[in-house]
Amino acid sequence: MSLCPRFHHAVELIGRRWAGAIIQLLTGGRLRYAALKGGIPDITDRMLSERLKELESEGIVRRIVTPETPVRVEYELTRKGHDLEAALAAIGRWAEQWIPPVKAKKGRKTA
Repeated sequence: MSLCPRFHHAVELIGRRWAGAIIQLLTGGRLRYAALKGGIPDITDRMLSERLKELESEGIVRRIVTPETPVRVEYELTRKGHDLEAALAAIGRWAEQWIPPVKAKKGRKTA
């Protein structure tokens, strides 16, 4: 038995550190960079930028630039990205059942 290359690519893509969190946040709708960064504890600017570029190149995230002063940049899921919602919901249900609650760092809420 061998692993399907498409399955392997998909798991590696959404399993990259922070990628699933970015997609999950965007299921709620279009967000600016600062809102994404604020919603993901401990992510660095460099990592958020890299993941957004990867997800955009895969056609999962769309970058929207609105020419105003200052320029407004937002991110949203594409149809391909929205099609991941059921898979992420299933992972969330599995996590609720099998992953013990994580203790919050000082000043942070637990999931």
